[in-house]
Amino acid sequence: MVETFDAIVIGAGLSGNAAAYTLARAGLSVLQIEQGEYPGSKNVQGAILYADALEKILPNFRDDAPLERHIIEQRLWMLDDQSYLGTHYRSESFNEDKPNRYTILRAPFDKWFSRKVREAGAMVICETTVTGLVKDSSGRVIGVQTDRENGTVRADVVILAEGVNAMLAQRAGLRGELAPEHVALAVKEMHFLPSDVINQRFNIKEEEGVVIEIAGPITLGLMGTAFLYTNTESLAVGIGCLVSDFKESGQSPVALL
Repeated sequence: MVETFDAIVIGAGLSGNAAAYTLARAGLSVLQIEQGEYPGSKNVQGAILYADALEKILPNFRDDAPLERHIIEQRLWMLDDQSYLGTHYRSESFNEDKPNRYTILRAPFDKWFSRKVREAGAMVICETTVTGLVKDSSGRVIGVQTDRENGTVRADVVILAEGVNAMLAQRAGLRGELAPEHVALAVKEMHFLPSDVINQRFNIKEEEGVVIEIAGPITLGLMGTAFLYTNTESLAVGIGCLVSDFKESGQSPVALL
């Protein structure tokens, strides 16, 4: 017998978790399928979280979410080979009761968000690959096929939250292949430091953070920027450029970093 849900969500990143959580909170039966060992296991991204969107879904997320630091200062550096021109904006008003921007590490954050999805009533299955979409005679999507035994599952709605590569959407003809000039690739290093050392070097207090965006010849003529984010006990230093520029130049992303 084929199991049936109101909705199936493919992917347990931010979009997938938001969709599954919202549907489950509305009382629908929801199955969420994640390819990784656990939600966030494949994600090495660090990011800046803007709180206003998440607050609409989880108003009290600050109570237990794995947030790194709230941003009180934004810097922009324009570099040349020997010097830089910088500007920054810093305000004590960013130390409000509910700050709007935080640095996060996606692996622990996605795992936390997935726990909220389960608490809302959704079923989350990991280490499972969706190999295709199931359609009826009219071409309407009515479920998914997975790599598990008897792996067909049906639903009234299937949400694809599989990420930038979107192989399922491409195979189903719902989206074309992304052009290299429309996609950026970023690489980063993590430098681990005690929290008090980070505070001293950036002239900040506990839980405060600084973000630096960097542009100029640092990208060796490729279209892109570099960045530095402060986390609780680490610094994320990275650079990202268009995939098309990496391809045309032959430049290695890691070597560029």
